[in-house]
Amino acid sequence: MRVLFVCTGNICRSPTAEAVFRHFAAEASLDAEADSAGIRGFHFGARPDSRSVKAAAARGIDMSGQRARKVDLADFDTFDLIVALDRGHLRRLERLRPAGAQAEVRLLMEFAGDSDLEDVPDPYYGGDGGFEHTLDLIEAGVRGIIAEIRNR
Repeated sequence: MRVLFVCTGNICRSPTAEAVFRHFAAEASLDAEADSAGIRGFHFGARPDSRSVKAAAARGIDMSGQRARKVDLADFDTFDLIVALDRGHLRRLERLRPAGAQAEVRLLMEFAGDSDLEDVPDPYYGGDGGFEHTLDLIEAGVRGIIAEIRNR
């Protein structure tokens, strides 16, 4: 199973989701791969935001080695599941998706079970706790993805 996580610039939410997925998949001995990308390429090659890295590291999740990249049309055939971090990105991905592409495109919070939220909020607007709150939501969604993969 190959999963791609997508946000705007690929420096906070989507690389965090990628790292969380890799971490949880390894813990579950799940044969799965993950990557992340941004809808916009304005951070191409940049490392994840240091606050995302710090929040993840405090939970034992490694984000080193990640670099921002832009969504590519080939991603729709390379990945089995493309996961948008919010509804705006979901709409953009659905518009970009080539006819006949194999990837399923879904919203992360669809996997979060009992959550009433549809979007993982941008951590930059959440003050000091924004990155922790975003990480909590990402973990909930990723746990749901892992559970769904195991049930397949």
